[in-house]
Amino acid sequence: MAYIVDLRSDTVTKPTESMKHAMVNSALGDDVFGEDPTVNALESKVANLLGKQAALFVPSGTMANLIATMVHCNKRGSEAIVGNFSHIYKYEQGGAAHVAGVLLSTLQNKPDGTFDLQELEERIRGSDIHEPITSMVAIENTQNYCGGKVLPLQWIDDLSDLCKKHSLPLHMDGARLLNASAYLSVPPERIVRGCDSVALCFSKGLSAPAGSALAGSYHFIQQARRMRKMLGGGMRQSGVLAAAAIVALDEVAPALALDHKRARTLGKVIEGLFLKTFSVDVESQHTNMILVRISEHSPLRAEQVLNRLAQVSLAETQGDCKTPNDEGVIVKAICFNDKTIRLTLHREILDTDLWFAIMKITFVFKELEAAYPLVQT
Repeated sequence: MAYIVDLRSDTVTKPTESMKHAMVNSALGDDVFGEDPTVNALESKVANLLGKQAALFVPSGTMANLIATMVHCNKRGSEAIVGNFSHIYKYEQGGAAHVAGVLLSTLQNKPDGTFDLQELEERIRGSDIHEPITSMVAIENTQNYCGGKVLPLQWIDDLSDLCKKHSLPLHMDGARLLNASAYLSVPPERIVRGCDSVALCFSKGLSAPAGSALAGSYHFIQQARRMRKMLGGGMRQSGVLAAAAIVALDEVAPALALDHKRARTLGKVIEGLFLKTFSVDVESQHTNMILVRISEHSPLRAEQVLNRLAQVSLAETQGDCKTPNDEGVIVKAICFNDKTIRLTLHREILDTDLWFAIMKITFVFKELEAAYPLVQT
C-alpha cells in the first residue's frame, strides 16, 4: 500500500464531521416553494457576507455562472466579455453559447489575473447594427489558471467604474472568493462591492460536498431563481446540502490562511532546490495553489512528471523516501499544459502530508532532472 497525498484540487475535500452532523439534523422543506428553512438561512447568510440584497443556492459554480450570464445577457446573441483564462471560458463547455445563446469574447489575462481596461473599453459593442450587443463583463477571483491569483482591489474598483460608465453589469466568479479575502485580510463584502452579481462555491476549499451561491439584487435573484428552475437546479429538500455550506462558512473559511501558508512552504522548498528543470515563482504566489513550470529546454512534459509522482520505485522504498510505516508515497497533481503542473493545498493536507509531499517531490524532481538534461537550442 502507498500513502497518497492528493494535491490535484481543493475539490477533493470531504465533508467534516460537523457538516455530516448538520446534514443529518437539518430542518427541511421544499426549496422550490421557498420553504426550506436551512436553505433560507444559508442564502441570508451569504447575502449578508457579500453585502448584497439576496442570494440563491444552486447545485454548482458552473450553474451559478451560467445563470448570471442568462440573467444579465437576456437577449440571445448578446456578448459577454471575459478573460481568456477564465473558468467561464475554459472549463464550462461553452454553456453560455450552447444554452444561453451568448457570445463569449475574450481579453488576454495578464499573469496577475487582470486584463487591460483600455482594451476592454475599446471592445464594448452595441452601436453598430452588424455587431452583437455587449451585455456583461465577468472576472474570476481568485484566478485559477493564473495560479490562484488575487485580483487587486483598485483594479476591481476601476473596472466597476468603467462598467457603470457603460451601463454594463459586472459579474464575479468568486468560486474561491474567500481565499482572496483571507489573502487580503479584508471582508469579502469589500472585494465585491462594485460587482452586480457574485458566485461563491462551497465545495472547493470550504469542503462542503456540493453547492454554490449566487448573490445580487432582489430583482437579479428573482430572475436567477427562474433560470435555476429552467436548468433543473431546483433541489427540493436541499437543506441537507445547505447545512454543510453553513458549517463551511462558520468553521472552514476562517482556516483558509493555513492552506496558503502550507502552499507557500511547499513553493519555497521547490524553489530552494535550485533545479534548472523545475521552477516556482514564490513571490507571485498568493493563495493555496503552486504552479510548477518545466523549462522549455527540457524534453520533459508535465504528464510524464505526474506519472512519475504517481509511482513508487524500489529506490524510494529502499531509501528514505517513505513513511515511518515503510509505505511509499504517491503525490497526485494536475497539469495545466505540457509545461505547467498545479499543486493545490487544502484542508485535508496537514503538516504530515505536507512533509511527505515535500519528500516525494524533492526525490522525483531531482531524479528527473538527472535523467532528462536540458537541451540547448
